[in-house]
Amino acid sequence: KKQTVSPEVVIREALEELRGALIGRRVQVNFGDLPQCQADPALLRQVYLNLLSNAFKFTRKRETAVVEIGHGECDGEPAYYVRDNGVGFDMSQADRMFGVFQRLHSEEEYEGNGVGLAIVERIIRRHGGRIWAESFVDKGAAFYFTLPDN
Repeated sequence: KKQTVSPEVVIREALEELRGALIGRRVQVNFGDLPQCQADPALLRQVYLNLLSNAFKFTRKRETAVVEIGHGECDGEPAYYVRDNGVGFDMSQADRMFGVFQRLHSEEEYEGNGVGLAIVERIIRRHGGRIWAESFVDKGAAFYFTLPDN
C-alpha cells in the first residue's frame, strides 16, 4: 500500500522503539532532512528497524557508536542509507548477507537469527527497489537502498 511517506517520521518511530538497546551506551545518531518517498509506511518502518537494530548491535564494542542515516542519488534514483562505525564485514561475503539464516558473525559474538536483512531485501524488492552494502572489516558498514517513485 504505497503512499507518500516522510522517512524522518518513520526513522523517529524506529529509534523510539529501539531506545532500550541504547541504555548505558554512547550512541550518536545523525540524520537530517530526507526527501519524501513512495512506500508502504509499515514496511518502510520494518526496513529502518532492521537496519538500525543491526547498526546498534554491530557498534556495541565501540566506545562511541556513530550511526548516520541519509540519502543521495544512485544511477538517477533516490537512494537512502544507514551507515555505522561498527565491526563491518568482509565484502567477499556480501552476497550471502541477504539470504535467510545467513550470518557473517558468530552467534556467540552477536545475537540474531539471520533473517533481518533477508526481510529488508524482500521489502525493498517488493517496492521495486534494490539494496546493497559496502563495508570494510573493523571500519563499519553502510546499507543503501532505492525506492522508485512509481
